[in-house]
Amino acid sequence: MKTTLDEMQAFIAVIDTGSITAAAEQLGQTTSGVSRALGRLEEKLGTTLLTRTTRRLQLTDEGESFLAQARAIVASVDEAEEQIAARRGTPSGRLRVDAAMPFMLHVIAPLVAGYRARYPQVALELNSSERYIDLLERRTDVAIRIGPLADSTLHARPLGHSRLRVLASPAYLQQHGTPKDVAQLQAHTLLGFNEPDSLNHWPLASESGERLHVRPALAVSSGEILHRLALEGVGIVCLSDFLTEAARARGELVQLLPKQTLDARQPIHAVYYRNTAVSARISSFLDYLAEEMVQPIVGAT
Repeated sequence: MKTTLDEMQAFIAVIDTGSITAAAEQLGQTTSGVSRALGRLEEKLGTTLLTRTTRRLQLTDEGESFLAQARAIVASVDEAEEQIAARRGTPSGRLRVDAAMPFMLHVIAPLVAGYRARYPQVALELNSSERYIDLLERRTDVAIRIGPLADSTLHARPLGHSRLRVLASPAYLQQHGTPKDVAQLQAHTLLGFNEPDSLNHWPLASESGERLHVRPALAVSSGEILHRLALEGVGIVCLSDFLTEAARARGELVQLLPKQTLDARQPIHAVYYRNTAVSARISSFLDYLAEEMVQPIVGAT
């Protein structure tokens, strides 16, 4: 008896999610149904693919070998279905998108409803990573990257730019005063990133004429955390417009030293592997993203 596509998909989902329960949630099936599919698969193959304990699942050597083949088979089926859908002019299939949490929350999430209304046959899977990920390892179709690109193995589509500004809340300024120049600014509580340190170069000229490098009084790993700290009046931050546009419009954050601020913009790209043809679903998502992103946040202003 030959294995079925459903059994292979169940096996792959268990590996990717780390548990039978999580795989069942991802596939929209019952836990017992996924467990039975795994059992049938192992029985048909006449081997053990996974060793199970109460705490974890571990691939056997046979399981690792079969996993690679199963992924290739499922990917081929997805591609075939996609090609048929493309002939009908209807993007379909699963689209896995990764972006840093601030961009996911402030740019992508508000556009999801509109995208799904236009392309209901595309099943979006949104993930957030603060660091650059390996697209193949994380089985990601598209990643949004902010800042200069260094990986030449990836194909990149530019989506726009986003300006950097130095900001603080009115409450912070009322309590601590408003800095009038860079020297006064450096006497304030400056909040920044713990890595990479390049994010702590602010768009202001130092005494040497180079971009000001700050040593944060409080360093964090995420722009979203800095955004929240700034709103709470903890200190002064340097963040990108795509993250702070709404707060600035509401008066919750105020730009500091605007006349002394350099025109520093973070490039925003969508990246994917060059050796993978751009599918209809990827194209549909990138086209929609570029079309709908608010121009004052990401654009020429």
